[in-house]
Amino acid sequence: MSAKRRTQYVWPHRHILNLGSLTAEDLHHILETARGFESVSTRSVKKVPALRGKVVANLFFEPSTRTRSSFYLAASRLSADVLDFTATSSSTSKGETLRDTARNIEAMGVDVIVVRHQQSGAAKLLAGSVGCSVVNAGDGQHAHPTQGLLDVYTIGRQLGRDDFDFSGLRVAIVGDIAHSRVARSDISALTKLGAKVLLVGPATLVPGAFAELDCELHHDLDEVLESVDAVNMLRVQFERLTGPAFPSAREYHKLFGLTKARFARMKDNVLVMHPGPVNRGLEIDGEVADGPNSMILQQVTNGLAVRMAALFLVQGASGAIDDEAQEAERDA
Repeated sequence: MSAKRRTQYVWPHRHILNLGSLTAEDLHHILETARGFESVSTRSVKKVPALRGKVVANLFFEPSTRTRSSFYLAASRLSADVLDFTATSSSTSKGETLRDTARNIEAMGVDVIVVRHQQSGAAKLLAGSVGCSVVNAGDGQHAHPTQGLLDVYTIGRQLGRDDFDFSGLRVAIVGDIAHSRVARSDISALTKLGAKVLLVGPATLVPGAFAELDCELHHDLDEVLESVDAVNMLRVQFERLTGPAFPSAREYHKLFGLTKARFARMKDNVLVMHPGPVNRGLEIDGEVADGPNSMILQQVTNGLAVRMAALFLVQGASGAIDDEAQEAERDA
């Protein structure tokens, strides 16, 4: 982002609850802010003092490895103090409401609550109940905004779209669209940045209502393979299925799995993505997941910079990121 644009634009949001409420300019700003944090991991001092004196609370009611660890590291690298809460260690296990739990945590002087919850709308409920900032780390089937941001960040950086203008790009999201908060967040971000989104999967998992989001709907993976620039393979969320969505896991892999044979038909520079956790042999073959076009680990790396940007912005942090890093080096 140019110095001129940085001085003109002021981040207007106290919370990040979903990407549908952000404008294209908002998306560009947070992605460009993330790019400024990208190099922090390679510096001798892997911290900047941007949130020194602030407290970030991770309030996770669902199991998580990547997202929880990423937010913890992101807050730490911004020099914030971090509190970690889980469903089993919080008072909700004793019958306390989510709202009361959050308000009690805020009363300890917390500035940001990062929440992950199995119920859609939980993050919005908290945002209306507390005075601090709330960042949604995934709520039910509704939204996972920082995953959507790290996905588009990865696409932009890897395909040389550093201005994050995705005009002309075609991105396929394959698998359990119906139950995926990742798919919903990806769709919001990708379409606002100019990409064409193709949703692929069995008819039971790709509801027709998604066509209203300016997406193409397909039930044959083979017919779209050669035309896409990136493919995001979603996990089948068996825990959310209320009935059989397809005959068998073997049948699903045969029709919608990204096999070596299918990958061989795709563009040479196609990006293979997955939000994790990966079910090898179901949605993707191991050799493809570990291959040179796989962005799975790069997504994890990029997630750290994106989440640093999210925390940085909701706290109204200001100043040049490079200056913050230089101050950290001097303090060390």
